[in-house]
Amino acid sequence: MRKGGWQEFSSADSLQRPAGPSAGVTPKGEQAVRVQPTRGGKGGKTVTVIRGLELDPDGLKALLKKLKTRIGSGGTAKDGVIELQGDQVELSLEYLKKEGYKPKRAGG
Repeated sequence: MRKGGWQEFSSADSLQRPAGPSAGVTPKGEQAVRVQPTRGGKGGKTVTVIRGLELDPDGLKALLKKLKTRIGSGGTAKDGVIELQGDQVELSLEYLKKEGYKPKRAGG
């Protein structure tokens, strides 16, 4: 092959994905989890938004259910973001710390 020639595919070795169950999964304590109260687009009602959780949809729903039970509030999970009704920032931070995450308060 000439130097600088076009190659459609990389070598077979470079296309291999890393092996192991934890390939590409960040440990709970290293995820950049942010908890923020917001009112934007919610009709003036405050909601608590939790971003940065690297969970599959089933894991996100399971965590949402635990948070709603612990806090006693409604909420939803969509597009990798958890929204809880009301200003639940402190309770959410406390619960996420108990679960092994290192969450930070964001915004106001």
